[in-house]
Amino acid sequence: MQKGEFIRQHNQLVQVGRAILIGLLTGLVVSLFRLAIQKLLNLVTTCFQYFHQHPAGLIFWALGSIILALLLGWLTQRHPNIKGSGIPQVEGQLTSQFEEEWWAVLWRKFFGGILAIGSGLYLGREGPSIQLGAAIGQGVEESLHAGKLNRQVGIASGAAAGLSAAFNAPIAATIFILEEVYHNFSPVIWLATFVSALCSNMVSLTIFGLHPVLDVPYRYMLPTRYYWHLVVLGLVLGLLGRLYQLVILRLDSWTAKLTWLPPFAYPVVPFLLVIPIAWYLPVTLGGGNRLIGELTSLPFSLSFFAGLFLLRFVFSMVSYSSQLPGGIFLPILTLGAVLGAVYCALMVHCGLLPAQYLPNFIIYAMAGYFACISKAPFTAILLITEMVGSLAHLMPLAIVAMVAYLVVDSLHGEPVYTAMFNNFIGKHQDNHPQEVEMSVTIYAGASLDGKRIMDYDWPANSIVTSVYRGEQRIIPNGQTKLAAGDTLIIQVCQSRTGKVLGQISRAAHYADV
Repeated sequence: MQKGEFIRQHNQLVQVGRAILIGLLTGLVVSLFRLAIQKLLNLVTTCFQYFHQHPAGLIFWALGSIILALLLGWLTQRHPNIKGSGIPQVEGQLTSQFEEEWWAVLWRKFFGGILAIGSGLYLGREGPSIQLGAAIGQGVEESLHAGKLNRQVGIASGAAAGLSAAFNAPIAATIFILEEVYHNFSPVIWLATFVSALCSNMVSLTIFGLHPVLDVPYRYMLPTRYYWHLVVLGLVLGLLGRLYQLVILRLDSWTAKLTWLPPFAYPVVPFLLVIPIAWYLPVTLGGGNRLIGELTSLPFSLSFFAGLFLLRFVFSMVSYSSQLPGGIFLPILTLGAVLGAVYCALMVHCGLLPAQYLPNFIIYAMAGYFACISKAPFTAILLITEMVGSLAHLMPLAIVAMVAYLVVDSLHGEPVYTAMFNNFIGKHQDNHPQEVEMSVTIYAGASLDGKRIMDYDWPANSIVTSVYRGEQRIIPNGQTKLAAGDTLIIQVCQSRTGKVLGQISRAAHYADV
């Protein structure tokens, strides 16, 4: 074995070892995060059962809610890096456009997320879980002084591990992080993130068991004669998905118009509004996984399901606009599930569909709604398949997801996490890293296939230093012809990395100079 090959394999084994450590630590932290939220939500439900017999207790609950809301509001305004889902922050780190201290984010996001989500607000645990995992990955790599490249790999590995532990879906978690957050399918990155996701999932399964996260029991497969419903459902989901994008991306500008309410007091509004929701509909509290599991046992009524969707949509927006630690991942899936129930109830009312297929349409709509809002249909299909624990729905899931995706794409909808990332970076220019030269690793796409290096319009002050084609390393010159799939190492000023990525492909990670 040649020396270079031996070093490469040794480095890969070391990276896998770190990925295992990151996965195990993330699995433990995120599982505790998930468990604490469940326990707190159960406590809220129990308290409101007590208040039905002793309504005077609501006075003290409301006062406590105001105090807690103000404390959380002060925390998030003082430490804005823990706001929201955390996915834009992680994407900013992986593209070297944003930096944060891992420990400061880790403990504040952990406790802030538990209190915000566990109190019943319509926020998801998945985005915070991704940021928690990314912080752990960053902490492990920095503690081991592993270098800038390995630090990026560690952040991506931790992010995938966080989502895996939150959903018990290691494959979908890996695909989501690589496709939607990191935009990189390098073998090194892919292997490390998948290993971390598997290890994290193992810890989560040990704590929570093998039961699917979204257990939607179904008894019948949808016959092909009803497949036209999948196209109609996809169209509806696409239109409503575009509406969701438009609203969620305008929340900050709308809340900023409330000049009479200081930002640290934003959380008071959802904390007070959640009280009547917990009184009348405790099953809807939190991100929505409990509601998804119990949808089939709720009254089968078109008006009830439509009202449930309206409630979930409006209060999800109110909850997220508070800027508390909490995401939109699971709330999107919940809205999709309720929309599936609405569609099924409508078709049953019209005599076009038997009611026995309600669970099927709940499952299909979850994938379709997430696919069109995030514009990641492949991730959506894998995610729902893993979370439901069945491969039986792959074909219907694919049809609904692709139709919904195409509708949003035709309406010029941008992937919601990309749009949120752009908004986030625009508000945090002061957190950009200092200007330095660095190497960018990029996969050559179709636009570079067959072109000589001298024929491409590279950004100013950048230079291609190496080209990897499989196991072969090519020292390039202007006459070197590129092929789709080549890995390019480009020396570039850090401020120009976004331009390089935009011109060539969406896949990149950053190495030491």
